[in-house]
Amino acid sequence: MEKRTHLSIRMDAELHDKLQCVAAYEGRSMSRQILYLITACIREFEKEHGPIDLEEPS
Repeated sequence: MEKRTHLSIRMDAELHDKLQCVAAYEGRSMSRQILYLITACIREFEKEHGPIDLEEPS
């Protein structure tokens, strides 16, 4: 089973409400929408800079 970690973020109420609207429009929960956006960001980063090596210290 894949190990999951927890991430807590703070945002203002307006950003929260807008994210909730986008997530609902896309048919996702807010949590799944955030994971989708993070995954898309990492995909674009790796497309431009190459794969991220998790073995190298950052």
